[in-house]
Amino acid sequence: MIVTLATALSLGETALKLGLICSLTVLALFLSYSMLNVCDLSTDGCFTLGAAVGAAVAVSGHPFLSIIAAMLAGICSGFVTGFLQTKMGVDSLLAGIIVNTGLYSINIAVMGGSSLINMNRTDTVFSMMKDVLADTPLKGRTDIIVALIAVAAVVAFLVVFLKTRLGLAIRATGNNADMVKSSSINPVFTTIIGLCIANSFTALSGCLLSQSQKSVDINIGQGMVTIALASLLIGGTILGKGGIFVRAVGMVLGSFIFRLVYTVALRFNMPAFMLKLVSSVIVILAISGPYLKRQWPQLKRRMTHKKGGI
Repeated sequence: MIVTLATALSLGETALKLGLICSLTVLALFLSYSMLNVCDLSTDGCFTLGAAVGAAVAVSGHPFLSIIAAMLAGICSGFVTGFLQTKMGVDSLLAGIIVNTGLYSINIAVMGGSSLINMNRTDTVFSMMKDVLADTPLKGRTDIIVALIAVAAVVAFLVVFLKTRLGLAIRATGNNADMVKSSSINPVFTTIIGLCIANSFTALSGCLLSQSQKSVDINIGQGMVTIALASLLIGGTILGKGGIFVRAVGMVLGSFIFRLVYTVALRFNMPAFMLKLVSSVIVILAISGPYLKRQWPQLKRRMTHKKGGI
């Protein structure tokens, strides 16, 4: 298949839009997984929760309120996950699975017992921004502008928040919870707060994606934890060293790269059922890449030694 310049630009624009929206979930994992050292497996359900709540509120005629409602729903999801871990003695992985399972029923209830919400005739933050940009050079780039504003706001929040006293306590909890206890910091509180904030980002991501697509399906968040983890690892490989800002930008860049590979695979008519395999391969490469890079000199010496022996 011959790819023209117009096609390449279209692919890049699509990957950028989806990459920016989904990077909010990657930033959520950056906070919970990289900073707090908690593997939260409720991501899929929380993403759908944000999409469902946001869609339900937007359909009722409140597009901007839908953003706040979705993030509040994400905070509630994060609180339950954190409460199960810290107060009920449930393992973090199991707590995420339990919450993710329970959210399926809650999401159906939020969607009015249906598995689909159509928003074709609903005003969203994207349609309202479209009216604002109608007579400007940015006309036709509404989705990217809205997603960019959201990502910039979240990155700015993380840069400032993680340098505050509470933010430093959350980072310390992730590094060594026992040491935090001896420093008169309550790790239960920092864990719950960290998960609440992280899940609010995930819910915001789901809300924006649903409004961008003008619909919500109960499976909209399926596999999102895998996608976000792959993007996080890719971003960590590219910009894994440096301050919070540099690392956060790396997360956004990793999300874009992942979506670009995904979009190209779709463009070349790859069957839909193969996309999960593509995600798995990307995750494997992202995880094993740094390890293989470290092992390459030793492997190269072995190959050279074998050739010399022959």
